[in-house]
Amino acid sequence: MAKKKIQKTNVARILDRLGISYELLTYPVDESDLSAIHVAEVTGIPLAQLYKTLVVRGDRTGIFMAVIPGGAELDLKAAAAASGNKRAEMVHLKEVFDLTGYVRGGCSPLGAKKPYPVYCDESIVQHARICVSAGRRGEQLALAPSDLIRAAQAVTAHLIR
Repeated sequence: MAKKKIQKTNVARILDRLGISYELLTYPVDESDLSAIHVAEVTGIPLAQLYKTLVVRGDRTGIFMAVIPGGAELDLKAAAAASGNKRAEMVHLKEVFDLTGYVRGGCSPLGAKKPYPVYCDESIVQHARICVSAGRRGEQLALAPSDLIRAAQAVTAHLIR
């Protein structure tokens, strides 16, 4: 029987084009629990190295993405300050797909419909490797934080509580 080939996501193709080394990790999806904590449990990836991507709206600059540790909570005041806004709020889940092309549990800081600004929590640089969504539920990319920052043209800042 032929082995099923994993189709590369847009995120993986972007990294390939930039010559960035990464590892694609797959895991079974539980539609009832899409949390980063659950992903860490089923993959064995330490929660501190598993980063989630949140879609945020600033009152001045509009949409941006915040990449924070899986077990952390976004500090909206800190995210607003880092992104040049007075206020920021989470985008409603109903809007995420239309804005990014990604569904909850599969949102990546790379390859969205539009090139939104990306802000990574400063803790990201403490790790040799981190994992972010590959742009599809059930797939994570493991790569060096500096490579993600370069690929996403991200800014690091304090973003969590």
